[in-house]
Amino acid sequence: MTQRTAQPQTVAEEAGDTPEKGLSLLTLSLLALGLGIFTGFGALIFRLLINFVHNVFFNGSFNLEYDADSFTDPSRWGWLIIFAPVIGGLVVTWLVSNFAPEAKGHGVPEVMDAIYYKEGKIRPVVALVKSVASAFAIGSGSSVGREGPIIQIGSALGSTLGQIVKMPVGQRIALVAAGAGAGIASTFNTPIGGVMFAIELMLPEVSVVTFLPVAISTGAATFVGHWFFGDAPAFSVPPIEAINSEPSAIVLLVLYALMGGVVGAAAAGFIRLLHFAEDNFDRIGNRYLRHSIGMLMVGIMMYVLMVSFGQYYVDGVGYGTIGSVLNDETNMVWLLLLLFACKAVATSLSLGSGSSGGIFSPSLFMGATLGGGFAAALNAVGFPIELSVPAFAMIGMGAMVGGGTGAVMTAVAMTFEMTRDYNIVMPMILAVATSVGVRRLLLFENIYTIKLVRRGRSIPKALHSNMFLVKHAREVMDKDVLVLPAESSFDAFLREHEAEGRLRYVVVVKGDQLFGVIRVNTGLRRGLESTETGVTLGDVASRDFTIVGEEFVASDIIERMWRKNAIMAVVVSGHGVPRAADVAGVITREHVANSVAEGLKIYPR
Repeated sequence: MTQRTAQPQTVAEEAGDTPEKGLSLLTLSLLALGLGIFTGFGALIFRLLINFVHNVFFNGSFNLEYDADSFTDPSRWGWLIIFAPVIGGLVVTWLVSNFAPEAKGHGVPEVMDAIYYKEGKIRPVVALVKSVASAFAIGSGSSVGREGPIIQIGSALGSTLGQIVKMPVGQRIALVAAGAGAGIASTFNTPIGGVMFAIELMLPEVSVVTFLPVAISTGAATFVGHWFFGDAPAFSVPPIEAINSEPSAIVLLVLYALMGGVVGAAAAGFIRLLHFAEDNFDRIGNRYLRHSIGMLMVGIMMYVLMVSFGQYYVDGVGYGTIGSVLNDETNMVWLLLLLFACKAVATSLSLGSGSSGGIFSPSLFMGATLGGGFAAALNAVGFPIELSVPAFAMIGMGAMVGGGTGAVMTAVAMTFEMTRDYNIVMPMILAVATSVGVRRLLLFENIYTIKLVRRGRSIPKALHSNMFLVKHAREVMDKDVLVLPAESSFDAFLREHEAEGRLRYVVVVKGDQLFGVIRVNTGLRRGLESTETGVTLGDVASRDFTIVGEEFVASDIIERMWRKNAIMAVVVSGHGVPRAADVAGVITREHVANSVAEGLKIYPR
């Protein structure tokens, strides 16, 4: 029989270098389109379910008509309404405990955890349980928002699609982020904000391959929302006067920045209050009792506010109160500050005891009341410039969202889209930047990451490109390399280089072909001078190496080393079959790690 020998391969043809095949960008985009449409309809069903539950709990009626942008009418049950959140909370606890523990809380941390630690895998049942549990929570009066649930629902749908259709982990994560962006866009009619949310908080990597599915899904969900809810902004507000070029404008901008700092401090305080509530409620062993106590306190707060001021104020999403402040209908200093405090406590009680809902709407509520209260307080003490309560309320909304979540671009874009007033953009950027800066001084983690950090899950705080990854092999390689024949004595090699006492890299060749690599400490023979092993370099050489050209960029080298599980990459000049004379240097995993670390040094921590 004739024995066949493997033919030498060029650098580009080296075996085992075929990357994992993913879906084409067109296919991924079509899946994202379907995901966006499905999430848009999911948002519709979710909102109708909230309406139905609300009407049952507050009015005893079985219909789907309810305007969440208006104040809730007094309940037909009178003082017994304080038990509505309790009953709804018991349903939430039963659903979460028996079917999907991930549905507890505001949802976004669980999505981030799935992206960074679970390869983008979210159980399909989460979408259903989160929908029903959050509908019961919000509809019965729990002081939470609907955007967190729809983000988790959209993400679960994207993850499910990514698990049904075979694709790489990166593409599945892109669909998870696309579902999240679609969810928040369909909830607030904010397509730009949805994209920004996915980029800032969901995507570990931003490129055309990840951005396009997010943009398509978000746009599709927004379009579906327009069919059923119209294309009007989330909040109807009077026009805000533009910042002019007069000297008083500088004072106004300083006040916006100062207000942003106050809101940033309030955001830090709210995050601490929420986790204080969680820690103390967790001491109650029975989860049903735990949640019942929290929701009873919320129910009592609702009823006291209704008896005292004629509105429940803190129930559900709170859009009625936000609209009232933005239209300058609620503008008394003491009432605005009282509502801010009540909402912070009610939301902390709701989520801390185990409710299912988001923190975005409560953040808008608190930002509007605190921002408006800031302006009203200055007006009350006779500040020489008349300040617009609605303008400060609008900018306070963005500052609270940006400060609490850390998603600064999302906060600016979404607040603009929710009001459609371009005049707020410049002061909004200033206030949001100040808010997030103050919050980070007081509390490094945002409201999403702090929950994961407490579980031992670290989440990146920034997206950046590592400058090392675009360097060529010739810039990274170690040129201090020996090229020796396989039949050379290993003992003789050590004797010759013993005095150096350092790591040496050896490329072992058979004839003119590359055979293996050695990474060895030449001081190994110290104390063993008389020992002769009879081992050759070929005997100890590792075959776990790969071959790269000098023009290869670092990202390609890392990928090739990973795919071949190589301990070393041999860098060669030329493009043909690599020969011994072509060896220019080597790159090890240590070189890669050190260079990556150096690339990170340019970014301030």
